[in-house]
Amino acid sequence: MDHNEQDEAGEILREDREIYVLLGTDQLAEAATRFDKSLEAMPAEADTWSRAAILTGRAVIAWRLGRIPLALELAAEGWADIDSEPPSGARAANAMGQLGYLLNSIGHLRAAEPMLRAALSTARTSDNVVELGVALQRLGGGLTLWAMNLPPAQAMPMFTEGRALLAEGLALDRISPQTSRSLLGAYSSALVGCGEFAAGEKAAFETVEVGRAAGDRWCIAVGNWVLSIVRRLQGDLVEARTYASNALRQIEMINDVPLVQRFSADLADICAQLNDFAGEATALRRNVRARTTAMSIMQEGLGLALEQRRFAIQSQRLATVAQEAAVRDPLTGLTNRLGLERKAPEVLANAAAAGATPWLIVIDVDWFKEINDDAGHAVGDSALREIAELLRGECRTGDLVARWAGDEFIILLVGEGQLGLAVAERIRAAVDSHDWRSRLGAARRPTVSIGVASGRGSLEHLFAAADTALYLAKRNGRNRVEWPDLDQAMSPPR
Repeated sequence: MDHNEQDEAGEILREDREIYVLLGTDQLAEAATRFDKSLEAMPAEADTWSRAAILTGRAVIAWRLGRIPLALELAAEGWADIDSEPPSGARAANAMGQLGYLLNSIGHLRAAEPMLRAALSTARTSDNVVELGVALQRLGGGLTLWAMNLPPAQAMPMFTEGRALLAEGLALDRISPQTSRSLLGAYSSALVGCGEFAAGEKAAFETVEVGRAAGDRWCIAVGNWVLSIVRRLQGDLVEARTYASNALRQIEMINDVPLVQRFSADLADICAQLNDFAGEATALRRNVRARTTAMSIMQEGLGLALEQRRFAIQSQRLATVAQEAAVRDPLTGLTNRLGLERKAPEVLANAAAAGATPWLIVIDVDWFKEINDDAGHAVGDSALREIAELLRGECRTGDLVARWAGDEFIILLVGEGQLGLAVAERIRAAVDSHDWRSRLGAARRPTVSIGVASGRGSLEHLFAAADTALYLAKRNGRNRVEWPDLDQAMSPPR
């Protein structure tokens, strides 16, 4: 990508980041308007990782705006780009981090964690401090949130790792104010998870303060939530309820459904402990609404996934049909020359491995030009179809019967004794004795001349020998089968 294209991709990414910031400051209408305009922009020659970063970033925005089908479509396209080449650079870290964040939001934790770890690993080698800070926040915050749902013995290693990653991020220079606030909020919850309540409380108060100054409702919500956990652990349930209520109100304003579920469930538990049944019922209703939204999202996503699977199956079937059509003669339905050339090596190799004898039969229709001249090409085509049916009737299911070109057919089969000669003679007799009157009327009826070859060798060697035999059949009067001296015919040139 040249310098101008890099600038164009960078400008698009900056615009999309500004839209994402609007989502966290309760400016959903403006974010939606700007997002609709941004969808039209994509550098024509964007490199893989710039394109992936733009697609996954927009998938996250679409998800937060509740546009689920669009979010999944953009994410799938971005994921395909991510899978296409080894990750390298800040744009790669950005793309993988955003996809990991979205997978986490959807609840697909099994895929989210390795994606976020890969994003952090790539960011560490990118020499980009800004992207490193974002990657540390995403993985550290994710580990901390996941640990909240685990038994203490399993949770503590995740809290500890999350705290270390978030502390590393906070120590970085030149990270964005938004990333710094997000790191601080996640760090406060990691500290509490590690049992450092005083330090966690201090960090939570600071998170609320910087969040208010920036109008960042996510930070205000997370800070209040952490304070509610601390007060609850200290036994001050009344103040815990106040903080939890504040956290839920703030997070509902920015439509962060997973956190709405978490915060409303915590508020309901606190209200139940206080025998505040009205408050508990209200919190539970809000939790049910969030779960209903999440279920709707899941159902819509599953429906879209089903549609995508249907399209994939249809595409696979169409591809199979196209592949079959490519090796099928449309006039007779037999294998065509391409199909024969593709399948013959396997047939010959299997015969050699089994110690069996391959036979190649080359068939040419006698007097076919006269049939076309006397009765017309449509009648000639009908005669070829009839001959194809006669060939099928004299061959076994596993024999390879093909239309080679024009009025020439080839059969490749494997068998012992004089099998090839016997099949060739049956075919000659079947064509010769066939009642052609209904198809040809008074036109000259066709016969066939046949050359046969057998023995070890490639398709080309067998064909050369059988074609020589066919020439003899034509020269010796047509409507006959010829089989040359194969040892001589099949001897490779010196």
